[in-house]
Amino acid sequence: MGYITRVQVIERANNNRQFYFICPAPLAQALEMEKGEEVEWVIEDRETIVLKRPGQKKRVRGKAKESRDGK
Repeated sequence: MGYITRVQVIERANNNRQFYFICPAPLAQALEMEKGEEVEWVIEDRETIVLKRPGQKKRVRGKAKESRDGK
């Protein structure tokens, strides 16, 4: 299942723009995301962006588990 979201842009006074992508609550809950958690955007091509959780332990049925690469 996919979730559609819109890109939001904030125009700053110094001609600087910030782009925001909203993560829908059901998706964040399914991923067990937490407030303040760091994520990494990886561009695979012009149509595919991957969201990674660097240093995040993998979860197996609600329990944290070290990933195979030690992260």
